[in-house]
Amino acid sequence: MIEVKQNNDEKHGNFEAFIEGNSAGLMTYTWAGEERFIIDHTEVDEAYNGQGVGKEMLLAAVDFARKNGKTIIPLCPFAKATFQKHEELQDVLVNQTQA
Repeated sequence: MIEVKQNNDEKHGNFEAFIEGNSAGLMTYTWAGEERFIIDHTEVDEAYNGQGVGKEMLLAAVDFARKNGKTIIPLCPFAKATFQKHEELQDVLVNQTQA
């Protein structure tokens, strides 16, 4: 099972994934004002490739955005591609007219 923990401060944050207590991946973000954040990097440890680690971290980011009324700008290629594939996640994306 994948566990995702969030670390956040006023300017930056990340979602870190763990499998059986081992660090499996990291998704970093930067705040762009108070209402939105930019997912700028996603990495998954080679040992956990193909196990859905990246998607779990993205789902945690989406959940955080929904619960807190925030929007996401996906600059990271992985995050951008995942949002494009999953229409049900796109409600948290920054509207192009807002950017």
